[in-house]
Amino acid sequence: MNRSLFSKDFTLVVIGQIISLFGNAALRFALPLYLLNLTGSSALYGTVMACAFIPSILLAPVGGIVADRVNKRNVMVILDFFTAAVILIFFMLMKEADIVVLLTVTMMILYGIAGAYQPSVQASIPALVAQEHIMAANSVINTVNSFASLIGPVIGGVLYSTYGLRPILQVCMACFCLSAMMEIFIKIPFRKPHTEGNIWKTVKTDFAESIRFIRRDKPVIGKALLVICGINLFLSAMIIVGMPYLITEVLALEPVQANRLYGYAQGALAAGGLTGGIGAGIFADRLPIQKSGNFIIAGAVCVFPIGVSLGLISSGIINYMVITVCCFIIMVFSTIFTVQMMSFMQTETPQNLIGKVIAVALTIAMCAQPLGNALYGVLFQVCEGFEYGVVFFSGAVSLFIAKRAIKM
Repeated sequence: MNRSLFSKDFTLVVIGQIISLFGNAALRFALPLYLLNLTGSSALYGTVMACAFIPSILLAPVGGIVADRVNKRNVMVILDFFTAAVILIFFMLMKEADIVVLLTVTMMILYGIAGAYQPSVQASIPALVAQEHIMAANSVINTVNSFASLIGPVIGGVLYSTYGLRPILQVCMACFCLSAMMEIFIKIPFRKPHTEGNIWKTVKTDFAESIRFIRRDKPVIGKALLVICGINLFLSAMIIVGMPYLITEVLALEPVQANRLYGYAQGALAAGGLTGGIGAGIFADRLPIQKSGNFIIAGAVCVFPIGVSLGLISSGIINYMVITVCCFIIMVFSTIFTVQMMSFMQTETPQNLIGKVIAVALTIAMCAQPLGNALYGVLFQVCEGFEYGVVFFSGAVSLFIAKRAIKM
């Protein structure tokens, strides 16, 4: 194994991730916003986002099993080309089909692909870098993810508010095709494991083995995943549903200006992830896993200024600035926590289980997201005019969960 961090193959993975994740970020910005602009309904928006997460949850374990039994490079190449094909089909049908149904199905497919894709990326890291570089490599991948998520919504917001959805779809198709062509040249060490029985027996055996490892051998991972589920349900879902709804539908902003400002806010959210990823890499030796719960507490506290601003201030621009700054800070802390947990799982898990364990962990962590998206879609709709109450509820419950995590 190459002892340096930036070997040729790891560098290709990083560059491929930049291109692929940029396209992914632009799509995740533009498609839901297009739906929200068409309908103006937070309940429908939350329901569609909830539906979109379900395939991601279901396919993440499959992606983990595949990542351990198939060359990870081939998985990444095939899924990037397939994503480009899905976008092309949507592009061709968007003027013909029922747009709400088409958007829902397309987003479900895209989120499902992402769920199957990420275990291969995460599981490839221990195979490409030395053990002493694993946390730094995770920091790089998270930083790349955040960087792509930063420029994706910003550029997407400018393109969308100026030209509409179609140019974004064309750019994203090109991104996924280019990423797939680059990934063809990656060499990831792979030894095909022995398989007994049919594929369903293999899936059942692999999944059971991963669950057994988390429950019996490393129960601390299971406890951390329960905390993440709670935070996804009450904090992450509020940001996912609340940020676009508040900025584009609640604040007193012109529609074109609101769409562009929402793109900037999404960029700020990604910038928070970028800052957190860089911080986790720089201070890797000073961030013990035992102190990780403090970052979740800090993130939960940052929710309350949003509620105060919405309740007391009428200026749309001031509320927008408070929402953007607070979400940036929340993302900094949550990214550091994510890097810590991912690095811990990778170092504590045997090589033959890494893909499956990460996939199971991602699946469990994401289970609460669809419910949270649907919940906040309804809450914002029901509490119209009192949106600050929904935000306070999110902050209070998230803070309670974070404090419980410290005692684990």
